[in-house]
Amino acid sequence: MEKILVKAEKRFNRGKGDARSMRREGQVPAVLYSEGNSTPVSINTKDMTKLIYSGVGEHALITIQLNEDGGKTSEYPVLVKDYQRDPVSEDLLHVDFMQVPLDKAVLVNIKLKIIKQPVGIKMGGILQHQLREIEVECLPTQIPEEIEIDAESIQIGQSFHVSDLPELKGVTISTDPSEVILTVSAPVIEEAPTEEVEEEAAEPELVKGKGKEEEPEKEDEKK
Repeated sequence: MEKILVKAEKRFNRGKGDARSMRREGQVPAVLYSEGNSTPVSINTKDMTKLIYSGVGEHALITIQLNEDGGKTSEYPVLVKDYQRDPVSEDLLHVDFMQVPLDKAVLVNIKLKIIKQPVGIKMGGILQHQLREIEVECLPTQIPEEIEIDAESIQIGQSFHVSDLPELKGVTISTDPSEVILTVSAPVIEEAPTEEVEEEAAEPELVKGKGKEEEPEKEDEKK
């Protein structure tokens, strides 16, 4: 795995006003947690924003290169513990780093990436992507960037489970194997509304019947 290096500077002011000043100068306040200690640091906003929002840095092993007093530089292997962003602008506001020992396994969430779409989609099926990341346990140096899914064989009515994922060397999947990652469901066919044909009642044909023939008026008898 490629080494991800992030440069940081120690900071000594912790007020909200100082934090705002840092952000205006293109730096984001952060804290490095290590063995019960916490060290306030500042990092380049653009670099860290790109790293986190790309989806790579959120769960990847990062090396913090910290410039300390006297020009001394130290490196710390860390994971992003937490971060805050503005709910409107989505600007990165703060980051918490946790130092991790390289010889102890850690639990992290890894994103799932479909590299081959199910054949059922070509047959008209609908893909339902239910699980987009899983939890794994591994050494920090073996954290995968993502886990690829070959779902080409999945047909309509079938599902791809966590248990169907390929094995990765040094990585143990902690998520329940029975969890469904994706399903291909049958297309919903909408039935055309049946038109009710109202039978028009046929009007009865008027048949003119023959009336009684009028008897001719009798002439008055002559008296």
